[in-house]
Amino acid sequence: MTGAIILLAAVTLERLGELWLAKRNTTALLANGAVEIAPAHYPLIVALHAIWLCGLWILGWDVVLEPVWVITFLVLQVFRIWILTTLGRRWTTRIIVVRDETLVRCGPYRLFKHPNYMVVVGEISVLPLCFNLPLYALIFSIANAVVLTIRVLAENVALSGKVLNPKG
Repeated sequence: MTGAIILLAAVTLERLGELWLAKRNTTALLANGAVEIAPAHYPLIVALHAIWLCGLWILGWDVVLEPVWVITFLVLQVFRIWILTTLGRRWTTRIIVVRDETLVRCGPYRLFKHPNYMVVVGEISVLPLCFNLPLYALIFSIANAVVLTIRVLAENVALSGKVLNPKG
């Protein structure tokens, strides 16, 4: 088994695990009165990430990895774990607003408003570079920027409370 296959398998398993965790957390949050905001763009996010990962399997499974980029990607995973553990049961891949709860302002959220998206931006660009695919990294970084613009705008409105409290 090559390093490329091991890395792709690890990322694939990580993503599948995150989808399972997100579904579990989303179900629990909604059952406890939370609401989902702006779900229409979610299939676009899923499609982008699925196409990105499938393309990496097709183009990168048999290449020699670039060690500097692999290390950079692994550092991003440390930040990803920090974000997941900081948000705990509130982490999900959707925009879920929990009424009457304050925003998380500890861990990476005391430093940045959207640290998870910073990690995603890094991953979308860095993982293809691990496989020496700079054009692929550029194309998906641009596509991700478009999708994240939609996402962050929707999330900022949701977190402002205007969606749940239109008069507030």
